[in-house]
Amino acid sequence: MKAIHDVPAPAKLNLFLHVTGRRGDGYHLLQSAFMLIDWHDTLHFEKVAGGAVTREDLTTPLPADDLVVRAARALQAATGTAHGAHIAIEKRLPAQAGMGGGSSDAASTLLALNRLWDTRLALPQLESIGLALGADVPFFLRGRNAWVEGIGEKITPVTLPTARFLVVKPAAGLDTKSIFTDPALKRDSDTATIAGFAADPYAFGRNDLQAVAERLCPDVVQALEWLGSQGLRGRMTGSGSAVFANLPAGRAAEKPVPPGWQVRECGNMAVHPLAGWA
Repeated sequence: MKAIHDVPAPAKLNLFLHVTGRRGDGYHLLQSAFMLIDWHDTLHFEKVAGGAVTREDLTTPLPADDLVVRAARALQAATGTAHGAHIAIEKRLPAQAGMGGGSSDAASTLLALNRLWDTRLALPQLESIGLALGADVPFFLRGRNAWVEGIGEKITPVTLPTARFLVVKPAAGLDTKSIFTDPALKRDSDTATIAGFAADPYAFGRNDLQAVAERLCPDVVQALEWLGSQGLRGRMTGSGSAVFANLPAGRAAEKPVPPGWQVRECGNMAVHPLAGWA
């Protein structure tokens, strides 16, 4: 095998996100439900000799040492393979959105190169590599909608009803660190249960990061108001500036989209397109 093309890297939405505490090392303890949606980046991989890892940006320019390159090099280090790769990326997922785009790209890179290089690591080994790259990477490697706890390493699959969502990424982004280091962040939410969540998964809980995000980024407030003006109840996903709302059957966006915003109607997915690749 010399190449693998058209490898998807789907986004996720946090249906809720509660901060339940903080560890001694500074990491926050979270509870959340991660849901895969059908908005994705596309990656293309070509095997090359000599161990070099190069990247080509087909759409949006990315940082030189982004998570895709770091994932490829981490797999090389873990396996000792002499193979290299040229990776081309069609970047469609917005940055600083809270949709897991970088982590999803890293997970798809690990899965694709594990196959292309014939390194044959099992899923738990890939997850160990992935967790060192980012807390969300193991979720994308598992490939199922999930109840997520701890710092992101405790993952329990959940089944969600098929639904449509209106996802809005305003022009401004949000830096994760700026939210989690804010002294006003609520860090003492009560522990929730999967049973409580499952009773009404698309209206359960809240995003504890949202109040801080609204103060740091007025675009978040404007995006939520834009959804509200259409009778939709929005909330923030993850730690970025994107917001979303469950879209009733037969409904679509009715208001003009402000300049610089990305608005997309998305469906949820039960299974990652690469599930079973490891």
